[in-house]
Amino acid sequence: MEDVERVETSEVRIPYRDIDPDGRMRAAAYVDHAEMALAHFWRYRPPLEDEPLFVTSKVECRIFQPLCLDDKVRMVVTIDKIGGKSIGFNVSMERGSTTAAEVELVRTAVERDGGEPTGLPEDTRDWLYSYLR
Repeated sequence: MEDVERVETSEVRIPYRDIDPDGRMRAAAYVDHAEMALAHFWRYRPPLEDEPLFVTSKVECRIFQPLCLDDKVRMVVTIDKIGGKSIGFNVSMERGSTTAAEVELVRTAVERDGGEPTGLPEDTRDWLYSYLR
């Protein structure tokens, strides 16, 4: 696995705009940051002509320890499942050596015209398998 380019890790420092009146990161911001980490990871996939769209079909967030203003967070994207038409991603948010939160995102491939679910392209599937945990 050492020959696989590791693009699944990104970092963020929690900005003021994400903080609620209690001084903790608001719940929706966990999903926002997970989406940004996934976008960073996703841009390294192989380029394809006629690639389907990938839409979010499920989001689940588990907060173990709340994040706060200026916390430096390491986000790690892993693949939980590769289905026929969907991909399950997990974004772990780590502060230091502690997992503060995990966000599960399921993306479903849909046709560009009509939006009907469609199969994952083989090249995309092969690339994803190199990141399957």
